[in-house]
Amino acid sequence: MICRDDVVARGRRAVLRRKRMSDVVEDYAWRSDENLARFDAAPPVRVPFADYVRNWSFDLRFTDVTERAFAIEDESGRRIGNLMYYNADRSRRQAELGISIGEPDYWSRGYGSDAVTVAVRYIFQHTSVRRLYLHTLDWNQRAQRAFEKAGFAVCGTFWRNGQTFLVMEVRRERQATRPREARTAWGGGRAR
Repeated sequence: MICRDDVVARGRRAVLRRKRMSDVVEDYAWRSDENLARFDAAPPVRVPFADYVRNWSFDLRFTDVTERAFAIEDESGRRIGNLMYYNADRSRRQAELGISIGEPDYWSRGYGSDAVTVAVRYIFQHTSVRRLYLHTLDWNQRAQRAFEKAGFAVCGTFWRNGQTFLVMEVRRERQATRPREARTAWGGGRAR
């Protein structure tokens, strides 16, 4: 069930809410999944669950992660993934965006692009960030289409560990000039 105080933003289908301690079980399962790890070009988490919980709960309680990390829920309140912005550079007024839809039943159904669109709007309205960028594997065309729907455009490539990544970006001034019908409805709470 969605608690109104937790909701940060609502899209057409996706709801972004603040993370809760109860999210740790799903996060661990998703981060440990070899198939999902492929999409991050990272090895799956292999630490014992108790160690993962200890680190995760520390971040949740003692860092600003609660202001930058969100759970993604569907319309009925089922948690389906995560979205976060990080690597914030105050002088350049930019940050990196990352998303993971951990529930494969929700892939290719519009939840990812909706969550990214509403997150971009939220970040540009509630922070001083003027540029959001992300890295996506060059073969992940589903993700690239979702990011393009949210206003991101390819601005470069780079290679890491034998993998090619596209760098995509969206800028606040370009987002403001997108046609209204290309934007997702925004709603939700205020930054705390």
